Order: sequence, then structure tokens, then C-alpha cells
Amino acid sequence: MYLVFIVITIILCVLLGLIVLIQNPKGGGLASNFSGSSQLMGVQKTGDFLEKGTWVLAIGIMVLSLVINVSVKGGAQKSEDPALMEQIKKASKPSAAPATTPLSVPAPANNAPAPAKKPAQ
Repeated sequence: MYLVFIVITIILCVLLGLIVLIQNPKGGGLASNFSGSSQLMGVQKTGDFLEKGTWVLAIGIMVLSLVINVSVKGGAQKSEDPALMEQIKKASKPSAAPATTPLSVPAPANNAPAPAKKPAQ
């Protein structure tokens, strides 16, 4: 079911992109190709159709996004496998560090030779 929602969402995204590319921000676009008002879809009707199509596709994508988010099983899931739970318990237990060997860093020895001085001329 999840895959079906993803495919439908991708199709709606492609259609939305095509409708947006058809439109012209100045009111031209596909509507400018219809010169007569006696056409099946005149200038004004084409603009309205494309605008309503944009809104419908955008709302459809938003609704499908929410449906996909709800339909996916996610988050922390409880495991019923006892072997897996035992492994998790073993990995989460802190290991005891040896108390007899303290971590101490020795001070650096300053045994580096002094830089040679140039003779004065």
C-alpha cells in the first residue's frame, strides 16, 4: 500500500510540474494560444482550469504526504525476539574499567637542543 501511495504522489508531482510550466505568470501561457472567445475553452476558462488544477494537485500531494506518513510503520518498535533483546542488554551494560592502572600522562621532557645562533658579523 505504501508503494502505491508513493507512485501516485510521484505522478501528481509530475503533473503539477507540467501544469505550472504551461502557465505564464503574466496571464499568457496556454491561454494566449486561444484567439477567439468561441473556442471550447476560451482565454479566461483556460486560466481558471489551470489555476484550479494547480490547487487540486497541490492539495492532493499534501494529503498523500500525510497519508504516507501515517501509513508507514516507523519509530521505535518493540522486538519480540528474545535473542535480539539479550544482545541489546549485553551491549548496553557498561564494562568495568580496571581500577589499578590510573591514566596519567607524563610531563613532556624538554630535551630538545637549543637552536643554533648565527655568528655576529
